[in-house]
Amino acid sequence: MKRLFALVAATLLVSSAFAIDEGKRFDDPELQARYEKLISEVRCLQCQNQSIKDSNVTLAADLRREIARMIDEGQTDEQIAEFLVVRYGEFALYRPRTTGKTLLLWIFPFLLVLLGGYALARVVKHRMSLPIDDDITQEGQ
Repeated sequence: MKRLFALVAATLLVSSAFAIDEGKRFDDPELQARYEKLISEVRCLQCQNQSIKDSNVTLAADLRREIARMIDEGQTDEQIAEFLVVRYGEFALYRPRTTGKTLLLWIFPFLLVLLGGYALARVVKHRMSLPIDDDITQEGQ
């Protein structure tokens, strides 16, 4: 029984050691809120489907520390985002910045829908101008 208790206690202690650091980083609530917002908007480059806020891999922990350091130094959110993009690419941000490439990605689906609607309208108009088969068969009788 003592072994079982020791095993359960060891398991709980080890799992808490690997837990995501959820402690407050800043005494100022405004800075803490800014930090929380930033780390929830940065993609974990190793997990790729989690933010660094939710990831417990070493790279995510390093990025959380780096973002906290940059906030401490007084850098703006834009400067921090620029650092991440230069270092890891646009993929690091869940909400990529608006550039020519991203603007094209947002506009292209709408252009495809408009083009499809135009093509559909042309086909329907062309089909409407064709004679109906019943008219042809009645004339032939």
